[in-house]
Amino acid sequence: MTTASYSATSAPAVSRSLLALRYLALLSTLNVVFQGVTAGEVLMKNHEALLLHEVGAVTVHVLTGLATVAAALYWRSTRTSPWPAVLAAVVFVASFVQAAVGNDHTLYIHVPLALLLLLGATWLLAWSWLAARQPAAER
Repeated sequence: MTTASYSATSAPAVSRSLLALRYLALLSTLNVVFQGVTAGEVLMKNHEALLLHEVGAVTVHVLTGLATVAAALYWRSTRTSPWPAVLAAVVFVASFVQAAVGNDHTLYIHVPLALLLLLGATWLLAWSWLAARQPAAER
């Protein structure tokens, strides 16, 4: 009978900062989607949805801020391309712009910016799970 032996080098190790980035990007993306769901109800003058939307906005700030820290730490430890950290920072700053233009008179800015936030958060999420893999030739 043969037994398979696995070494610590058989699978690429995932750094803590990349692991944190993956889950924070996932939570950020889900939270932005949640914001879109509550936004529809806010437009229908649902007061409970407005409260959820406000809490969700604060949560977006926290999650995107933490994702920015995780992306910066990952970049610092690997010295790879800085664009994921820059993208995370742009999404973080955009969340504050989004909150600043979140009233009835500026929905023409708020709605498209929400779509850009979703795109940025999703792009960071996809990169964190896909682009950090080793190429097959290096395995």
